[in-house]
Amino acid sequence: MYQVKTYNAIAQAGLDRFTADFALNQSAQPDAYLIRSVNLREAEFPASLKVIVRCGAGYNNIPLHRATEAGIAVFNTPGSNANAVKELVVGMLIIASRNLYSAVTYAEHNSGADISTRTEKEKTQFNGTELVGKTLAVIGVGHVGAKVAAAASALGMKVIGYDPYLSADSAWHIPTAAIRAHTLAEALKDADYVTVHTPKNEETTGLIGEKELNEMKPGAVLLNFARLGIVDNAAVLKALDGGRLKRYLTDFGEDSILDRPDILVTPHIGGSTAQAEDNGAVQGAETVMQFLETGNVVNSVNLPHLDVPFTTRFRLTVMHQNIPNMVGQITTLLANEDINIEGMSNAALAKTAYTVIDIDALNQADAAALLTKLNAIPAVYRTRLLNNPRL
Repeated sequence: MYQVKTYNAIAQAGLDRFTADFALNQSAQPDAYLIRSVNLREAEFPASLKVIVRCGAGYNNIPLHRATEAGIAVFNTPGSNANAVKELVVGMLIIASRNLYSAVTYAEHNSGADISTRTEKEKTQFNGTELVGKTLAVIGVGHVGAKVAAAASALGMKVIGYDPYLSADSAWHIPTAAIRAHTLAEALKDADYVTVHTPKNEETTGLIGEKELNEMKPGAVLLNFARLGIVDNAAVLKALDGGRLKRYLTDFGEDSILDRPDILVTPHIGGSTAQAEDNGAVQGAETVMQFLETGNVVNSVNLPHLDVPFTTRFRLTVMHQNIPNMVGQITTLLANEDINIEGMSNAALAKTAYTVIDIDALNQADAAALLTKLNAIPAVYRTRLLNNPRL
């Protein structure tokens, strides 16, 4: 039985269906962590820890480099909160187009016997525009972006999508009426509304800056419900003050953008629905089970995708540096141990590689010695021997 440590009630609830396979919080030497927002950047990892799953999309609370060197696979649960974020973005599009926040604030501060009369005279200041026929640029059309594009299209908006890394899976979910831009500038130039849905990395930090804001049409509205830092807030303030940008709506607050009538900040609630939290916990639990029992890697952020049917009695998984002759060293050692390889797969992600070797015949008494020899190969992070639970 595997030991899984959870860090809140939501994550633990996701394991309810797997209690026959996992013991929860019963050991100081867990096989897996199932987490949400707990900060692990300074954490000391026990030697037993093999996998960390973040129930959500972001994983900046996990020290990936240290985890990799410790032989720990790190996963997230992309798409588990996609619908929740989509619905919030659609709501914000409507709030921005109809000046709803300003209108509600006005109503809260105006009362009295003549309120109806004054309202009829003064309500024109909140006149908005309809979304039908307006152009929405969706920057990043993955799990969330594709859903936003589909919802906006259903509302009668013209949708332009931009994503240089568009996957075939995401492409299936984009409305056929959407136009695919080939450059960011092409997507921005005619948009009435721009919404950002890219992951945050070196390439996307500051993706929407002064240059990009100047490429947008005057009076456009910008939304960022992806990650703090993808939009340059200093550039946004300059664009708002200069009348280039009409309004900015975001889920990520900073002191510099607070207390402005042309900026609406929500407190990082994009994925804060009961359904999204349940989805993330269940998907996370399934990821833990799949990796521990089969060694297969799906949605990892530090290992390559490798999903191989487990049909033999045993499976060796080796997490190692992506350098020449690693596979050769591994297979040579197995040959010297007179172990026949039934199947093998290898893939790499940046500087890390992952090798899966399926075997049918193995003397269990020699298994510990075999793992010791494999782990002794320079540049190997971790080796695991798995028994097929179905054979």
